[in-house]
Amino acid sequence: MIEHSQTLHAAATSDLSWAQTIVLSIVQGLTEFLPVSSSGHLRIVSELFWGEDAGASFTAVVQLGTEAAVLVYFAKDIWRILKAWFQGLADKSKRNFDYRMGWMVIVGTIPVSLMGVLFKDAIREGARNLWITASVLVLFSFVFILAEKLGSKRRDFEQLTMKDAIIMGFAQCLALIPGVSRSGGTISAGLFVGLNREVAARFSFLLAIPAVLASGLFSLPDAFNPEAGQAASGAQLLVGTGIAFVLGYVSIAWLLRFVSHHSFAWFAAYRIPVGLGVMALLATGVLQPI
Repeated sequence: MIEHSQTLHAAATSDLSWAQTIVLSIVQGLTEFLPVSSSGHLRIVSELFWGEDAGASFTAVVQLGTEAAVLVYFAKDIWRILKAWFQGLADKSKRNFDYRMGWMVIVGTIPVSLMGVLFKDAIREGARNLWITASVLVLFSFVFILAEKLGSKRRDFEQLTMKDAIIMGFAQCLALIPGVSRSGGTISAGLFVGLNREVAARFSFLLAIPAVLASGLFSLPDAFNPEAGQAASGAQLLVGTGIAFVLGYVSIAWLLRFVSHHSFAWFAAYRIPVGLGVMALLATGVLQPI
């Protein structure tokens, strides 16, 4: 019985090649912070070029590289918030906006943390069906368009509230479905509550840090010996994380400049053709959904 189980496990997994590692890490770095869904793109590219899913564990670990880029890019902001938070805990008179910001990030992270733990198996298997990914790429694009049309985009960073953090925190849960996009979900929620684009994007990045770091570290053992997907070596994970870090840093800088002058609806113009294209490939049998 044990031997049969081990045989089934071996058949369900394979080793990740270096070509896959490099290509998928590039895709991760370029798409993690753009509202196009890095997990969806990794799933599509894996199936299109190699005919199999690299797996959610590899994705989660390589995300550590892009989150390291966030830590470096926003190092001054993060340090200021952390310092203010600890000072505020010790002295009520020092509870300023940065202290409250610390609590906003903590509270906003709770929903996705609970969902990630409760629905771990569904996220790593059922939710990675390419029909779901393609459909969500198309359908969620209209959320971007609505957020741009309905959001006032007048509120600045100092006007962020705990209510905003909770709303964006629940929106972050949608990122557990490949095709939605973590930044897409949280930024859209930010626009709906009236935040301007740059504020919504900046808080989206800060909000993602605890959840993604925890997910990556939690998934590290599974990346070496996954129950589904492909297994990666330590060297592959290290190189992949490094590539994702460099390209992630570049994409953060680009996105913040872009949103200062352009609508998020432009990303819908990219997502919809990609989603429809994947549907066509699935319908003709070029791609397999699972």
